[in-house]
Amino acid sequence: MAHSAMSGSGTTAGDDPLRTAVWRLRSRACWTDAAALLERLAATDADAALQRATLLVERCLYTEHGWAAAEDALRSAEALAHDDGERGAAACERGQLAYASTLLGVRDRADEARSALGRAAALLAPGAPGRALLDFRRGLMAENLADSPQAARAAYRRAHAGATAHADPLLLSFTWRHLAGLALREGELTEARHGFAESLRIREELGYLVGTAPALASLAEAEPDPDTAARLRAEAGRLFRLLGGVPTWLADHLATAA
Repeated sequence: MAHSAMSGSGTTAGDDPLRTAVWRLRSRACWTDAAALLERLAATDADAALQRATLLVERCLYTEHGWAAAEDALRSAEALAHDDGERGAAACERGQLAYASTLLGVRDRADEARSALGRAAALLAPGAPGRALLDFRRGLMAENLADSPQAARAAYRRAHAGATAHADPLLLSFTWRHLAGLALREGELTEARHGFAESLRIREELGYLVGTAPALASLAEAEPDPDTAARLRAEAGRLFRLLGGVPTWLADHLATAA
């Protein structure tokens, strides 16, 4: 892997100052500003280019805007990748961008998403740090595009185990939430509440503000007490408005629940 001027994920005290600054902006839905911090480094450094692409792909999923910028960043990351790990990680991001486009009804790119994630699977060795994220994204495809909850659960569990092994708390917050969502779908309220509560706890500990409103809204879905559920939804709505209405897809969910 190319030498990187950044270290860590930005979520712990020992992380590089640049990584920490990028994380703080990302967690507050300031993806464009976070990407700007990486722009100069991303011109020559494969890891920084991939991180920048990741930010802009995430912005698309949360805001439904910025598709062209994400495509440009992805092409740059793909051009700089020079080993299987870097190429696999870039393919994983391309799959995520195509998935987001399909899920949000911008353009049907499901075939591209499947192809890119399949390419990532061929490039990323079993047990590699990026494999857990790939498993999670394959779970999203299975759940939301293929309507195959059984395949989704298996992928989420692999991702959960990988995130645990590689100490990736942010990814764990996603696997907890999506496993809980499948449990809720099957009427397993106790299991669902536990998973949603763990996801919320991790996001609050990390300061992942942009992911906290969805976590609160999900926990409200599994809360049997109407007053508690209403308080959780009210807090979710407050954070949603505070961040300027992101993630955009949460608006309909909050309106329906209300």
